[in-house]
Amino acid sequence: MTSTFETGHAKNVANFQDLISFVTGYGSTYNPSKNSLKLPQLNALYTASQTSLADVVAKNTTYNNKVNERVLAFKDLKSLSTRLINALQATDASEQKVADAKAFNKKMQGIRSKAVEISNDPNTPAPKTISTSQQSYDQQIQHLAGIISVLQSEPSYTPNETDLQIATLTAKQADLTAKNSAVATAYTNVSNSRIARDTTIYGTDTGLFDVATEVKKYIKSVFGATSPQFAQVKGIEFTKKKK
Repeated sequence: MTSTFETGHAKNVANFQDLISFVTGYGSTYNPSKNSLKLPQLNALYTASQTSLADVVAKNTTYNNKVNERVLAFKDLKSLSTRLINALQATDASEQKVADAKAFNKKMQGIRSKAVEISNDPNTPAPKTISTSQQSYDQQIQHLAGIISVLQSEPSYTPNETDLQIATLTAKQADLTAKNSAVATAYTNVSNSRIARDTTIYGTDTGLFDVATEVKKYIKSVFGATSPQFAQVKGIEFTKKKK
């Protein structure tokens, strides 16, 4: 479900469009000296705000897709690790070498990362931090690397099963690393997009929120506090972003 906080941004932009509609209706009577309050600049700010909202949605969707891809890639990793231990035990490997591999597998099986919930709503915000889950995936990759290292050191480890062979495992490790990195990159992109959106909508003096407030004040000064024109716009609500 889309959070109230996220939908508030879109509501501010929609209300700004309503404000512009009234301003347009005033014709030449609306003639502020401040450049940022002029109609062309208001329209430009509205367009920029719409663009910033759309960019957050697009980048957030990409982030969610990358998370889904990572979940699928890591899905069978624990079971694969156990199979690798069983395969190693079927070789001439020493007890110590098997114990070393088992130690990595034990760490692999012990990771209990909370599942990432993905919403079908593209507006659903990405988590505020991915440090915990990122670390968990990083660790799983390292545990796999440890098992591969042990297997590579055993000359008798030559399985016929393709998915258990060293070349396949090395390729899988590279793929997991790439997908994990892709999530981190996508998260950075959506985070930066939110910063840009907030600057456009809430930036001091130049943001949509402050500009809308000044437009209302100008309309009040031109038509009067009890005028029907000011009555049209004074009730248009703009919500300040909480810090």
